[in-house]
Amino acid sequence: MFEIVRKVHLTDKIWLMDVKAERVAAKCQPGEFIIVRIDDKGERIPLTVCDYDRGAGTVTIVFQEVGASTTRMKELNEGDFFADFVGPLGRPSELISTPLNELKEKKILFVAGGVGAAPVYPQVKWLHEHGVDADVIIGGKTKDIIILENEMKAVAGNLYIATDDGSYGINGNVTVAMKQLVYEEGNKYDLCIAIGPVIMMKFACLTTKEMGIPTVVSMNPIMVDGTGMCGACRLMVGGEVKFACVDGPEFDGHKVDFDAAMKRAKAYQTEEGKAMLRLQEGATHHGGCGMCGGKD
Repeated sequence: MFEIVRKVHLTDKIWLMDVKAERVAAKCQPGEFIIVRIDDKGERIPLTVCDYDRGAGTVTIVFQEVGASTTRMKELNEGDFFADFVGPLGRPSELISTPLNELKEKKILFVAGGVGAAPVYPQVKWLHEHGVDADVIIGGKTKDIIILENEMKAVAGNLYIATDDGSYGINGNVTVAMKQLVYEEGNKYDLCIAIGPVIMMKFACLTTKEMGIPTVVSMNPIMVDGTGMCGACRLMVGGEVKFACVDGPEFDGHKVDFDAAMKRAKAYQTEEGKAMLRLQEGATHHGGCGMCGGKD
């Protein structure tokens, strides 16, 4: 059992929890994710690691209330327990394995959309702790759904807020902010890391491709099972079949087929759609986890 030691209501339908999970906290790295389950009948929910405290043995998660399982999660309080808290899973950010002298020569821009600020934060914090400053854009439809602003401000070189309705910060979405920083203010970036809703990452990548900036995205939003067994997070990257949970969640954003991923995710929402995808994709439907033998 894994105890919830802190619970914070960040903003409308978005919650933060610190969970006591010593073994996960001891090993997790920025970019990786965990799978949480409320009880033995609960749904498996993959969530990117937002932060961790190795000394306290805690892992921070952020989730948005979007369905029955996350609605049940938000009803839990400090002192309550999760039945399962599994991880770390996936692959850590490539920043972690890049020589520090190389990182310090790069100008890095992070673009976070909505809840995407949660997986962006540990990467920016890790860079800050290693003497590397990065610029960060956090975008949201309105000021009310901007999260982790103060936390990000403490570790970012420069923090920019963009709201679609102009209620706070730059008036416009994250691509408007990106163009302002590059075209109007003359900033030059060697790398962009964009994390958020799939549609946001698609347009962020179209923008950075136009700018000639290599871009990494996290395909965590399309994951369901988190182990390669269900086939939900199958996507095409550079013409090759990949699975966000076992090959990612981070990929070269300029090689991801976002349109196919969004179309496939929509089909996966129905049982008939799942059956058709299994039929069309055959042996490549599953992620090669070695646990299910490629069977339904």
